Amino acid sequence: MRLTFKEKTAYGLGAIGKDMVYMLSASYVLYYFQDILGVSAVAMGVILLVARIFDAFNDPIMGIVVAKTQTRWGKFRPWLMIGTLTNAVILFLMFSAPPKLNGGGLVAYAAVAYILWGVTYTMMDIPYWSMIPAFTKGGREREKLTALARSCAGVGSALITIFTMMIVHMIGGEGTEGERTGFRWFALIVAVLFIIFITMTCVSIKEKSTVNTESPSVGAMFKALFTNDQAMTVVIAIVLINTAIYITSNLVIYFFKYDFGGVDWYKGYTLFNMFGGAIQILSMMLGYPLLRKRFSNTNIFYITLTSAVIGYIALFGIAFINMSNVYILFVPGFFIFAANGVLQILTTIFLANTVDYGEMKNNRRDESVIFSMQTFVVKLASGIAAFVAAICLSLNSLSSDEVTEADQAVDFASGVAEGSKLGLRMTMTIIPVIGLIIAVLVFRKKYILTDEKVRELAEEIARKRESEQQM
Repeated sequence: MRLTFKEKTAYGLGAIGKDMVYMLSASYVLYYFQDILGVSAVAMGVILLVARIFDAFNDPIMGIVVAKTQTRWGKFRPWLMIGTLTNAVILFLMFSAPPKLNGGGLVAYAAVAYILWGVTYTMMDIPYWSMIPAFTKGGREREKLTALARSCAGVGSALITIFTMMIVHMIGGEGTEGERTGFRWFALIVAVLFIIFITMTCVSIKEKSTVNTESPSVGAMFKALFTNDQAMTVVIAIVLINTAIYITSNLVIYFFKYDFGGVDWYKGYTLFNMFGGAIQILSMMLGYPLLRKRFSNTNIFYITLTSAVIGYIALFGIAFINMSNVYILFVPGFFIFAANGVLQILTTIFLANTVDYGEMKNNRRDESVIFSMQTFVVKLASGIAAFVAAICLSLNSLSSDEVTEADQAVDFASGVAEGSKLGLRMTMTIIPVIGLIIAVLVFRKKYILTDEKVRELAEEIARKRESEQQM
């Protein structure tokens, strides 16, 4: 039975809500605690990285819990709803640090809040993506649903990227205290929208098929995961690609504030993100479908990675000329944001395909365990990226505490040394390029699930299930 318009719409809305939450945390939690509240950049980098290491154990275990769940509402929707409600509460608390806290107390608050946010996000993210193989028959239907969900997720991410600083300043006003107030109420708005969208998803959809297997032990699940060489190849590629992307997304706000400069720096930042968000959404909704008509998914992968590398190199070069006009940054931004949009779709499709591969190789269909790795590696990448960004900020003394009140009144960038600006530019461009090149080399050497191979796997699984039903 084909997916209905209602089911597709509801699933897409869930993606918008959850990626609004994710992007707010991934892009602004470092800025909130380090630049606004004054927590040490190194301390924040360690917190974000340690939280992701903790997820190395939490995410696969959550995948196992989902796989074993049996309720009248299915095994996905209960956890999807529980995770959403708890994560929404934690999100608000994370961006609502008590004013009286400082020093060690503030560091502890940041650590506890961020770790709890990661745990509760996993509770809803794994079942959300795990529904794809159980919600579709494979092949083109799976690709279309994945592309839709990723496009909607891109919309959610873009909305946060575009409007966060504009709304924060609109709600809270100017200055550090204004940003602190603005982030608290903006987080509440995002949390409420998150709950509404996921509730609509849970009410409108249900899993249509699954494979009944015995509940595996933890050891057996880890064995099944690590013996799926294609899943591990995709996981490595996702870590490298997302680390590159998140390093830039963590530092771009500092680039506009302390390098590009200007009293109204956040307006240029908002305009750049508005352009980038539009390009990313268009690349998902129009770019990928157009490319798919002429190229295989693997070839599209190489094309988009090449585009991203070109964009980063152009950004590094442009950073050395007069940047008084934000529109010149649109040129490298186009290549980077367009590539990012398509890559978000491709990596999810590649990971979904490894579920079929794993079923044929290991005689297990471990949707939840495989997709728990997507949640884990995306958060691991954000942790690594945040740690790299934090080291960059610390080494280059980029913080509102390092700039005098006189400098702030005119231009944050006026109080920053040229060497610090150069360090920032190199971190947000050269390091991502190195990561993307390594991703290409690993993927080219290890990944074998071409379009033809995926079709063969789908046909083999269909014959296998038909044979089992006849027995």
